Amino acid sequence: MTPALAALIGVVVGLLGGYLIAWAIVRQPNEGPEPDPLLELRRVLDALRCGGAIIGPIDEILAANEPAIDLGIVRGNRVAIPALLTQVREVRRTGETAAINLDQTRAGRAEQQLAVRVLRLEDGNVLVIADDRSAALRVQASARDFMANATHELKTPVGAITLLGEAVEQAADDPGAVVRFSRKIQAESSRLSLLVAQIVQLSRLQGQAPANAERLEVDEVIGSALDRSRQLAEARRISLTLGGVRGLVVRGSREQLVTALANLVHNAITYSDDKARVVVTTRPVEDAERGDRIAIAVSDNGIGISAEDTRRIFERFYRVDYARSRQTGGTGLGLSIVAEIVEGHGGEVAVWSKLGSGSTFTITLPAAPAEEEVA
Repeated sequence: MTPALAALIGVVVGLLGGYLIAWAIVRQPNEGPEPDPLLELRRVLDALRCGGAIIGPIDEILAANEPAIDLGIVRGNRVAIPALLTQVREVRRTGETAAINLDQTRAGRAEQQLAVRVLRLEDGNVLVIADDRSAALRVQASARDFMANATHELKTPVGAITLLGEAVEQAADDPGAVVRFSRKIQAESSRLSLLVAQIVQLSRLQGQAPANAERLEVDEVIGSALDRSRQLAEARRISLTLGGVRGLVVRGSREQLVTALANLVHNAITYSDDKARVVVTTRPVEDAERGDRIAIAVSDNGIGISAEDTRRIFERFYRVDYARSRQTGGTGLGLSIVAEIVEGHGGEVAVWSKLGSGSTFTITLPAAPAEEEVA
């Protein structure tokens, strides 16, 4: 039971108890129609963000709010979860408040993990307050997994640097070996620096909308992203081409969007053969429900990705080709950063790929409102 939920329950019980006491005091015979206490109870429950319900003496639902229905606590005029109904009866019998955790799986929905508080009111009815902690627990699990994976990934370059340092010391009388090991140390140090920088970047991006959003010309953002990879492309004799509709405008963080596109372009180059082609195209997308959007696609005719790998491609530290990733200094975080940036901008990222036929990664972002355009 979280402190916030406990405090909320205290407020709810105080409101309910206070109302019932006040209602009993002010009620006088023959002075007009009596107020309906359940009506006020429903108004209190409707003000709650968590699920709330009042259960009567024969297990009937006297009042329930929409979150209680959405969470599956009540169905019709009955408690829908058998374990919760058992707890309600126990609390009614003993008068002792209970706090329980309920895990339930509902058809077509993700598993729910509910933190529930059950207590008996002064009139003998039972109050149930439930908070869905599923999202919070998933975030905690994701954070634990991320830290475990990050620790494992950091050990690799750190261990390599340690071993190479010992090799340099042992080869002190062999200048050629010293140079060779020193270059490897520099490579592992660069990899370690990149990994740490990307871990920090991911931690800052998680669930955060850009704080410095501004009106951005898509052509300029793409040009900056291509510039970051131009040297690598020239070394591999890979052509970089920009096509599609020009003059499109989005709103967001220039640095973040350039980083996201540069990661996609860099991957396209890395996983293409020499003398291949990487194309970046733009187009407007009409969406009646979400408003106008802009699609930016990065396509290559490289090695492609299998259907199994495509499903996991945006997972942190996941690599399609581990050996090639090690060779090119990849960390397995580039596409995760892309996904975080795009999500923070209210967009989506998707991938189409076929082994031997190349890949296309498409970022879709909300278009900047027309009224923001400068006359």
